[in-house]
This record gives sequence, C-alpha cells and structure tokens, in this order.
Amino acid sequence: MRFFVADRRAGGKRGSHVVLAIALAMGATLTSGLVAEPAFAAKKDKNAPKPQFSKEFIAAFKPMQDGLNADPVDVAAMSALVPGVVAISVSPDEKLATGNAVYSIGVKANDYAMQFKGMTLMIESGKLAPEQLGQFNFAAYQLANALKRYPESRHYLQSAIDANYSSDTVSAAAMQIAMAESYISENRIGDGIQYILTAINKQKETGQAVDETWYRRGLSVAYNNELPAVYDIATAWVGDYPSKVNWRDSINIARNLNTFEPPELLDLMRLSFTLGTMENKQEYIDYIEAADARRLPKEVETLINQAYSSGKVSKDDIFVADTLKLASGRIAADRADLPSLERDARAASAGLRTVTAAGDTFLSYGDNAKAEEFYQKALGMAGVDTATVLTRLGIAQTKLGKIDEAQANFAKVTGKRVSIAKLWSAYAKSKAVATEPVAPTAS
Repeated sequence: MRFFVADRRAGGKRGSHVVLAIALAMGATLTSGLVAEPAFAAKKDKNAPKPQFSKEFIAAFKPMQDGLNADPVDVAAMSALVPGVVAISVSPDEKLATGNAVYSIGVKANDYAMQFKGMTLMIESGKLAPEQLGQFNFAAYQLANALKRYPESRHYLQSAIDANYSSDTVSAAAMQIAMAESYISENRIGDGIQYILTAINKQKETGQAVDETWYRRGLSVAYNNELPAVYDIATAWVGDYPSKVNWRDSINIARNLNTFEPPELLDLMRLSFTLGTMENKQEYIDYIEAADARRLPKEVETLINQAYSSGKVSKDDIFVADTLKLASGRIAADRADLPSLERDARAASAGLRTVTAAGDTFLSYGDNAKAEEFYQKALGMAGVDTATVLTRLGIAQTKLGKIDEAQANFAKVTGKRVSIAKLWSAYAKSKAVATEPVAPTAS
C-alpha cells in the first residue's frame, strides 16, 4: 500500500511542494499484538530417561495438575497455586512440567505475565527438543513485548533468530524488523535504526538479498525522527531497489530534511534530472532558478526545452518562457568566452573565482574533462568552498566514468552537502544505463 506524505520542509524560493511516495508510517506487523499459539506442549522422547521429580514437587504439583484436568477449570484457584509450585521447581524436568502448566493457566486466565513465566520456565529447563527452541523463544519474545519488557523481548527474539525460526506467517526478515521495533518501542530510536543498518550490512556481507521491508521501515523511522542515518539507508535502498519511484523518494527526503541554498539545490536537481525523476512543473522551476540563466544559460536552455517536450511545463508559463528567452540570448556570447576563460583559468596567476567559474561553466556545457581539471586545481587554492568543489568534481568524474575517483571525492564532502554527495555516490556506484535520460548539459 502506498500513500502520500506532505513535505516537512519545502525547498526553493517558490515554496516547492515535495512529496514522498514511500509508506513512511508503515509499522512492523509482529509487534502490534500477541499471536503466540495458546497450546504449547514439549515433545516427549520415548528414549529419554525417567523424569526427575522430588517428592516435595510432586506434592505441590498434583493439585495443579488435577485442577487443570477438571471441567470446568477453576482459573482463580489454579492461579493461586502458581507461585508455590514455581518456587519449588528446581530440576529441569520440574521446570518443564511447571512451565507447561503455568503457561496453560495463563492462557485460560488471559494473563500475559503468567504465560511469559510458563514459557521461560520451559525454555530454561533445557528439555525442549532442538526443533522447538525457535518457536518457544519467539512466543516468549511476543509475550515479553506485549508486557513492554523490551530487553527481555529482544533476548528471546534474538534466540529465535539464532535458531533460524520461521513459519508460514513469520519470516526471518520480519523478525529482524521486529527486533528493531523493540528498540523503537522503547524510544531508543537510534539503536533501532543502527540494528536495521547492521542487519542490512550482514545480509550484504553474506551475499544475501536484503528484504525491501527493512529499508522501508528504516527510512520511515529515520525520516520521521530526522536522523542522519536516513541517507545511509536511502542510498543502500536505491542501490538494491533502483526504481525511479525509490530514487525520487530518496532525493525528496534530502530536500524535505534540509533547507538548501541555490548552489546546493542545483546539484541535487541535476541528479534528479539525470535519473528522470522530475515529475512536476515546480521541480523544473526550482532547477531553473538554482541554475540561473545568467550564469549557466546553456544548461537552463536544455532544461527548459526538455520540460516543454515532456509536457511537464506549458509554454504559456510566462516565467519559464522569459527565462528561456534570456538563456538563449546569452549562449552565443557565453560560448565565445569559453576559450579565454579556459586560458585564464589555466594561468599560474589565476584566482580562485576564475578557476571555479571555469569548472562550473565547463560542467554545465558537458565538457567534464575540463571541469574535472579546474575543480582539481581549485581544491588546492586558499579559500575554496571544499564541499561544493568536491561535489561537482565527483559529478564530473561520474560522467567521465571515473567511478572510484568520484566516490572517493563524494566521501570527503562534509556539512549540509553530505546528503547530496551520498546520493550522487549511490548513483555513481550503480552507474546509469544507456536508456536513462541525459543530464541537461550542452553537447
């Protein structure tokens, strides 16, 4: 099921409305209620030695056993016997028998605490068959979770996971999410997200596919709590599930959680355009404004022409039409200045502004080799905006197919541009296929 979530923080001077298609409020099904089966019984081994019961235990347990076999069962009377019988249960066989009885009484009394006590006694007895351990530990987890005894619930859930438990209604992936949900329910949000990230990494390390549910739940919680880890989850998500919808959501998460200035928004919208995830007029306008027809006329012209051809922007829009006229009118002079800009930027005496302007200009014209050259030079100059130059250097290198170099530079980006760099890095890693749209740069 999908639904739409309105933007948390609109970006862009014109009040952009950014929406996410991902179901951000999706919860885990395993923690919403108790689904443990009401009648567990330990399997009997015909070859096992005779159970070891003390005389004291037999004397205390017999009234409980008789009461459970009565019709009807006096639940109140049986419940009153529980503390005394539990106290005298010492041997593994005694704990198993008592646990089974106490669990049954708890079911009849609709008492989760009593059910939990019975379940844990059976587990602690050490007498359960190996194939039962996962099921019994999972039931103990559910009961502890219903009682909001979260540390204990995680202990038993991890034991069920370690026992490779699963059923027709409970998958291994769902149990991993349930573990994270336990932390989240305890308001340990960061720990819950870290558990999801760790689980994702472990799956990848062993060459196993990561269930998309893990990504979606992690994104939901991290986004709603504005945790930086949301970008780590998002980039891993689009790496494994690189649909346009998922890419669009990941880009919009970055937009919603940040207030980007035009230079930052420009580089994010360049990625959106490259991926073909721009879906509405406002996104094109945000990109047009961030690029600025006076500075990057060819890029703006290419962008607007594509917006027209896609049908996302009408030619009746006066702002867009006027901007296209401005951009187109500046291109000839802009192109004529390229040789002198290149010469000046290569000069030993070139200032930082000239060098970065050369990088920006050649990047917008699609001359990525020259853009890379000038951004590399700018990095060694005093006063450089390192985060911006590293981001754009990585973009140029990505377009040149220098994926390792690009990712190394994206990884060095700090500050507000981190989310932008991580998304570009994810794109570089899963380099665009030939059928993807071309970025709006001159040919």
